[in-house]
Amino acid sequence: MNGPWDVRSDCTPDCAAHALPRVPAAHVARRGAAFARSVRRALTDGERMAEPGRLRTHARALLDALGIHVEGADSLTVGDGPGTLVVVNHISWLDILALLAVEPVTLLAKREVGGWPVVGGLARRAGTHFIDRTHPRRLPRTVREVSELLGAGRSVAVFPQATTWCTAEAGTFRRATFQAAIDAGAPVRPVTLGYTQQGLPSTVAAFCGEDTFAGSLRRVLAARALTVRVTAHPALTPWDGGLDRRELAALAARAALGGRPVTSATGSGAARPGAALRPAAPVPHAPSRDAPAHV
Repeated sequence: MNGPWDVRSDCTPDCAAHALPRVPAAHVARRGAAFARSVRRALTDGERMAEPGRLRTHARALLDALGIHVEGADSLTVGDGPGTLVVVNHISWLDILALLAVEPVTLLAKREVGGWPVVGGLARRAGTHFIDRTHPRRLPRTVREVSELLGAGRSVAVFPQATTWCTAEAGTFRRATFQAAIDAGAPVRPVTLGYTQQGLPSTVAAFCGEDTFAGSLRRVLAARALTVRVTAHPALTPWDGGLDRRELAALAARAALGGRPVTSATGSGAARPGAALRPAAPVPHAPSRDAPAHV
């Protein structure tokens, strides 16, 4: 446990399983060597790795080395004006690579990610903003920082479940970062990440509980025909219907966690016609709110 913001997942390393027979050992060795080479190339890029084009190239190279195919969305952000708050379900350390391979955005992640082998170093050099969940009083400042990034036109990707689950249907979204989108007048893009092997749902990529990076990497290296599908759902426009952060989080979770259709339901269960999803257009920034955002 790291503090009062922590969320406990019911998933454990036992949840991670291959949906197809493993690839031969020789294939695993080749993938491992290719992955190591890709990591070295990325790390030797230094600060230049944060450049969007380089970041996308490195993310795609790492996934290619692991034999992982990315399909689905071509982009994550919405139009001009404020940046987009991209809210994503969380399954694996591979999620970060999958997002960056589609469209480099600023990542907001828990502090522990910075200490993960390989991915932590890449995340730091890519300009990830880390949350220290042991100090809840810093939360309002984090929300303000995200709002400022969005207001400056930079898109930010967050994992509002606050922990990993083995499938895209579990957990729920915490609300704090949604306040940043409201304050910045920024659209919210729910995104679903799902892993399959030859079309079969697979939990082999799951990185949950007391799992280790080495153990997870061994499973991924041995996975046959692993694909990550990135599904970008229609953007939520929080200024439609005056959505508050609770309602906005509920709508986004309903879309992203398993891709359930969203119409006019809100977090409270009441109908609100103005809350329908549609592609967002640039709007003036919403007025800033002084009240702190809560988790």
